[in-house]
Amino acid sequence: MLETSARLLRLLSLLQAHRDWSGPDLAERLGVTPRTVRRDVDRLRELGYPVNATPGTGGGYQLGAGAALPPLLLDDDEAVAVAVGLRTAAGSGIEGVGETSVGALAKLEQVLPDRLRRRVSTLTTFTVPMLRAPESPVDPSVLTELAGACRDSERLRFAYRDHSGAATRRTVEPHRLVCSERRWYLVAWDVDRRDWRTFRADRIVPKPPHGPRFAPRTPPAEDLAAYVCEGVSTTAYAAKAVIRVHAPLAEAARAVGPADGHLEAESDTTCVLRTGATSLDVMVIHVVLMGLEFEVIEPPELDARIRDIRDRLSRALDRSA
Repeated sequence: MLETSARLLRLLSLLQAHRDWSGPDLAERLGVTPRTVRRDVDRLRELGYPVNATPGTGGGYQLGAGAALPPLLLDDDEAVAVAVGLRTAAGSGIEGVGETSVGALAKLEQVLPDRLRRRVSTLTTFTVPMLRAPESPVDPSVLTELAGACRDSERLRFAYRDHSGAATRRTVEPHRLVCSERRWYLVAWDVDRRDWRTFRADRIVPKPPHGPRFAPRTPPAEDLAAYVCEGVSTTAYAAKAVIRVHAPLAEAARAVGPADGHLEAESDTTCVLRTGATSLDVMVIHVVLMGLEFEVIEPPELDARIRDIRDRLSRALDRSA
């Protein structure tokens, strides 16, 4: 009996982890026969878990939303409280918490009954949090849709608006969501452009239906956070620079966020900043506002722009005096 109960919990966990499973795949994972899988699915239904079955060669099992919650044994009020808390954390841009919250929210909303979804939606719609808002807020429902597509290895279709405002339609194989304190990004393989791309989540408008499923590719980098950081702070800009900052790495990191550039320690008292901007004039303002001593490694044109602006400021002070 204990073995059967443990197998039922394992089966329920597998059904929650993916949108659909074939009978042979479940049997292989559980180490039983397909006939035993069918009996276990019937037991889950008797316990109140809505497991949908699709017959045929391409059929399988899918955990639907229904009257019963997963084995957390949450009552209705507790389920609503957890969902609202996860939505708040997902939308607040709290570093280190947002990504986990989106993943948990995607799992919870998959099995929430309709009556509880309406309660959660009503509460979040008519609540104004007095928190520091992220620079580019994203609808949590979009984040959970993106997270679900990453989890299920399912092709994603969406309308996208780039930094210039131009709108395009994209079909991608989503890999991971990456969040900073201010923004959310989707790292995905662009099917039409046949290359890895990083998309700002607040510019994505999903266009279902999605699919089909795909075999996950090797990601473009082992450290996806660093990959996205370099892309959004340097690669995407026309003007690029390498700056030596005369401050320890920890001190410089308090002035330079991940979206502002990539910092590397050089010595105990200096570090190197690789950054980008729309123009060299904007770059000058960017590095000056760090409030730290620095020197330009490259390009030499940036040194020239700094001298021009220094002379202009000096003349302005002379005229004021």
